[in-house]
Amino acid sequence: MLSVAIVGGLHTDARRAAVDRLLADVPGAVALHHDLATAVKGTVVRTIRDRTGIVSAGEAELVNDCACCALREDLVPELERLAEDGTTKLAVVELWDSVEPKAMAEVVTGAGLRLTGVITAVDPALVLPYLGNGDDLADAGLAAAASDQRTIADTFARQLEYAPVLALVDSEEADDEDRALLAQLHPTARQVPIGHGGLAGGVAGSGGGGSWFEGSGSAVRPGAVEPGIVGSGAVGSEPVGSEPVGSGAAGPRSGGSALADAALAGFDVDAAAAAQHPACALLPTEADECGVSTLVWHRCRPFHPERLYAALEDITCAAARSRGRFWLADHPDTLLHWDAAGGALCVESAGPWLASLPDAAWEMVPPVRRAAAALDWDPEHGDCCQHLVFTSPGLDRDGLELLLESCLLTDSEYAAGRAAWKQLPPAFDTLLEV
Repeated sequence: MLSVAIVGGLHTDARRAAVDRLLADVPGAVALHHDLATAVKGTVVRTIRDRTGIVSAGEAELVNDCACCALREDLVPELERLAEDGTTKLAVVELWDSVEPKAMAEVVTGAGLRLTGVITAVDPALVLPYLGNGDDLADAGLAAAASDQRTIADTFARQLEYAPVLALVDSEEADDEDRALLAQLHPTARQVPIGHGGLAGGVAGSGGGGSWFEGSGSAVRPGAVEPGIVGSGAVGSEPVGSEPVGSGAAGPRSGGSALADAALAGFDVDAAAAAQHPACALLPTEADECGVSTLVWHRCRPFHPERLYAALEDITCAAARSRGRFWLADHPDTLLHWDAAGGALCVESAGPWLASLPDAAWEMVPPVRRAAAALDWDPEHGDCCQHLVFTSPGLDRDGLELLLESCLLTDSEYAAGRAAWKQLPPAFDTLLEV
C-alpha cells in the first residue's frame, strides 16, 4: 500500500535536501512537487521525480484563481494513480515554499490515502531571520493566491510548529543560540539531521479568521490563523505502535535512515490539529539556554481592554515568537487566541471558555479540549485565564512580566465583577470584528 509523506518549509535548499535523502534511502520512492511560482501565468507546473531525475511533468490549470486550490485538485488524483499502479512504495509530497503542511495533510487523509509522515525541513541558521521577517509573502513573490495576506514570519512559524519531525541540514553558520531557539520553539519535535545543505539565499517567509495588530506603525488587517477542528487522540511528537487516527496504519520501517523511518512512522492528523488549536495547544514550557529564553506567563485575572491594547506593540515586539490564549474583561466568556511573529500579532475568538458552557454541553467537547482545560482550571474561574508563552534570544523576562501585569485588572476593577467588566471600553472590537 502506498505511503505518503509531506515535506515542507520555506527553507528551500533544506527542503530539497530532505526530499533527495528520502528518494535515496527509500527504494521505490518518488517525489511530487507543484511549482506555484508559475501561477501568474495561469498554471501550476507539476513534476514527479525519483532518485535518478524527473519521471514526468505536467500542468494544472488554476482553480478560482487560486494556486493552492489547483494543487489540491491535482495532487489527490496523482497520488491515487500511484497507489493503483502499485510500484511506488513512498510518495513524497514536496510542498512549494509557502504552502502549509496542515492543509495538505488534511487533504491527503480526507481522500482516504495513508499519510505516514509530515516533515518540515529547517536550516537552523535561518530560523531567527525568518521568524523575525514581517514582510508579506506577496512582496517576496511567495503568495499562493492574489488574496494571500500571510507574512513570512507567521507562515514559517506554522510550518515549523505543525510538523512532528524537523529535518535539519548541517549549516556551518548555525550556532548554539540558533539550536536553542529551535528546540524551545518546538520542544516535542523529533529532530533528524540530514547532513550538509546549501543555504537558502535571502528570505523566502491561509487566510482565515482573526485580525492582525502590527507594530512599528503598521495597520490592523485581516489575519491568517485558522481556528481548525479539534479532534481526539494523544498529542505528542511521534505516534508509536498503534494505528494513527485518520491516516491508516504506519508504513514499514525503511531501514535506510532516521529520516526515512520518520517519514514512514505514521501521522495522526487529528492530534496534530489539536496540538495547534488555541484552546488546547501544546505550548512550550519554561526554558533558558544559550541566551534564548521561554517565558510561560499564567494568571487567573482578565486583561483590561484599553491598557492591553495600548501595550500591544511593546508586548508583540518583546519576543521573536509568542502564542497562547488570553482572557479579556469585556469579553469574559470568550477564549481569545494570541499568535505573534515578525512583529505582528493576530488575535481571534476561539469560541467559549469551557467554564462558560452549561454542564450538558461538556459531553460534546472533545476529550483533548477537556484535558487542556483541566490543566488551567481555577476553582473560581474555571479555565478562564492568561496562558501566554514568549520565546526569544535576549528576552527581557522581568520587563515583559511587569508590562503584562500592568495590563491586568486592578484589585478594585476586579472586585467590581463581570457586569462591570462588560461595560469597559471595547478596545478590541475592531480586531475581533465585533
